[in-house]
Amino acid sequence: MKLKEIGIKNFRGYKAEARVPVDVNVTGITGRNDVGKSTILEALDIFFPGGETAIDKDDFNVSEPDGSVEIRCIFDGLPTEIVIDEASKTTLAGEHLLNARGDLEILKRYKRGSKEPSTYIVAAHPSKAGAEDLHTLKITDLKKRAKELGVADAEVSDARMSASWRAAIWTKAGDLSKQERELEIGKFSTDSKTIQDKLFRQLPLFALFKSDRESRDSDPQAKNPMQNAVTQAKEELRAEIERIQDEIQKRVLDRAQETLEKLKDMDPALASQLVPRFKKAPTWTFDFALDGEGDIPINKRGSGVRRLILLNFFRAEAERRVDGNEAPSVIYAFEEPETSQHPTNQEMLVRALIQVGQRHNCQVLVTTHVPALAGLLPVDGLRFIEKKEGQPEIRFGSDDVLSDIADSLGVLPDPNASSAKGLLLVEGAGDIVFVRHAALKLKEGGHIPQTPEERGILPVIIGGCGNLKHWRTKKLADQFGIPWATLLDSDLGTPEEQKNRDTIAELHKLGKRAYITKKREPENYILPEVVAPFVKVGGAVAYMDTDDAKRIIGAATMRRQEDVLEKFWQLMTAEQIRRAEKYLDGNGDERFELTEIFSDLLTLV
Repeated sequence: MKLKEIGIKNFRGYKAEARVPVDVNVTGITGRNDVGKSTILEALDIFFPGGETAIDKDDFNVSEPDGSVEIRCIFDGLPTEIVIDEASKTTLAGEHLLNARGDLEILKRYKRGSKEPSTYIVAAHPSKAGAEDLHTLKITDLKKRAKELGVADAEVSDARMSASWRAAIWTKAGDLSKQERELEIGKFSTDSKTIQDKLFRQLPLFALFKSDRESRDSDPQAKNPMQNAVTQAKEELRAEIERIQDEIQKRVLDRAQETLEKLKDMDPALASQLVPRFKKAPTWTFDFALDGEGDIPINKRGSGVRRLILLNFFRAEAERRVDGNEAPSVIYAFEEPETSQHPTNQEMLVRALIQVGQRHNCQVLVTTHVPALAGLLPVDGLRFIEKKEGQPEIRFGSDDVLSDIADSLGVLPDPNASSAKGLLLVEGAGDIVFVRHAALKLKEGGHIPQTPEERGILPVIIGGCGNLKHWRTKKLADQFGIPWATLLDSDLGTPEEQKNRDTIAELHKLGKRAYITKKREPENYILPEVVAPFVKVGGAVAYMDTDDAKRIIGAATMRRQEDVLEKFWQLMTAEQIRRAEKYLDGNGDERFELTEIFSDLLTLV
C-alpha cells in the first residue's frame, strides 16, 4: 500500500484544507523557511500510529481556535482482500469503503481538549434507505434487515458472517445511490478498535527524521535502535538464556540451603525462620555503545558524523520493523537531511534517499531549501510551497512551477552550458571522469578521431534525467539552440533499470541522442587487474556486470565508494578500456560500446 495524497486543515499555518499529492517514489517539498514544509511531515507523524509528535493546543490554527484539526491520508496499491469483521475475508471495494477514485481515504479529526481523534473512512457509500447503515448493525440486526427486504437464505453465501449478509442486502437493494460519506469507525457494530487495527495494520510504517534530532549515542533516539538490536538478540537466544537463568537460580538456592543446614547446628530457631528466594527474576542488561577509531564514542565525534550515523540507525530500525512483518512497507520522511553535512555528503545522502525511494516497499519524503539538493530531486515529485495572503499554497506539475522553484532556490544550469557547441548531460562528477578518460585514451589508441570536448561538446552534470537541474539545463540549451545528448547508467539488475530504459526510449522518440551503459555503472568497466595491487582486505576482487562494483572495490581497497572511479578508472590504458567495452551483438560479432557512443556523439555538431 502506498501513500497517494495528504490533506491537512486548521493545522498550524494551514487554515483552509491543503492537499499534497505524494509521488510513488520520492517527494521533495521545497520552499523558503517557515512556509509549512515541516508541518506536512509532522501532520503525518501525528496521523500514523507510533509517531513521536503529539498534537497539542498550539497546533490548532489561531484564526479557528475552536475548529477541529483534520488530517487525511489517501492510499492506493490496496490489498486484494481484508478481514473486516470476525473471520470473514472480503474486499474494501465490496464493503463500499473506497472513495470515488477507488482509493482508501482515512480522515482523522482532532478536537481541542480530546486525547484521541475521531477516525473516519471517506467512501463512496450507499445512501439508499435500508442499505446505508449496514456497518453499524450487528449480525442479528442484519438478518432482520435482510428479512424486511426479502433476502432469501439462499442468497447469503455464509449465514455466519456479517459481511455475507451485507453483500446480500446491497445486491437486493439494486441502485444504492452511492454518495461520498464520512463513515465513523467508532460507530461500526464490531469493536471499533479492532476494525481500526485491522485497517492500520495494512498501512505503511511512517518514520520521521527531524532536522533538530539529537545525535549523541546516549540520547533516546540513538539508544532505541541499538537497544532494539540487544532485545532482538536476547529474543533469539531466549531458550539458552532461560536455561542459564534456571541453572544460576538452582546453584544459588543450593548454596543458600547448604548455609541454612550449617546454621541449624548453631541456631535452629533462626535457621527455621529463613527462606531462600529470589526477590525478582534475574535481568540481563547490556551497556551498548558505538565507538569509532581510537575508541572515540559517537558523542565525541563531529556533529555531521553523529547525525549521519544516527540517520542510518533510523533507517535500519525502520527496515527491521518492515522485515519483521510489523508493517508491509515504509514511508521515510527526512526533514532537511543536509543539516550538519559537508556538501559532498549532502549530495551522497540525497542520491542514497532517491535509491531507497525506488524500492517497491518504500516511499521517501524530503524537505529541503538547499539548491544543490533540490536540483537533484525528480521533477515529478517536487512540491513547491509559498505563502499567499498568509496561507501556504502548494504548487506542482507545470513548467511554471519548476521555473519558480529553480528561481526561488537558485538552482542554476551549468555555467559553461551556454558557451558550448553541444552538451552531453551526465548524472554525476564520476561520469565526467569516466567520459573524459575513456575518450582521451580511445583517441590516443586511434579508435576515435578526437574527443567530444575537442569538438566543443561539453559534459554537464545534471544528476540524472528527470530532476530539476536537468530540466533547467535542457531549457537553457533549447533557448540557445544548443544540441544535447544524454548518457545514463543502466543500473543493471536494480529497480531503476527499467525506468532508465524507458527514459532513453522516450528521448529516442523525441529525436534526441540518448545512450545507456550496458553494464550497471561506470565502475563495472574497471578491470579487476587494475584494482588488484591496491586490495587490502578479502583477497582477490571480482564482480559481474550487474554487481555493485563501486561497493565491492571500495570495501576491498578501504576507499570511499565515491572515490573509486576517480582513483582506478584513470589507471586504465587504451587496451584495457577496449577489453572492458567489448561486447557481442546479436550476430555474435565483436563490438565496442564506448567507441560507438563517442563516434556517434561526435556527429552531434
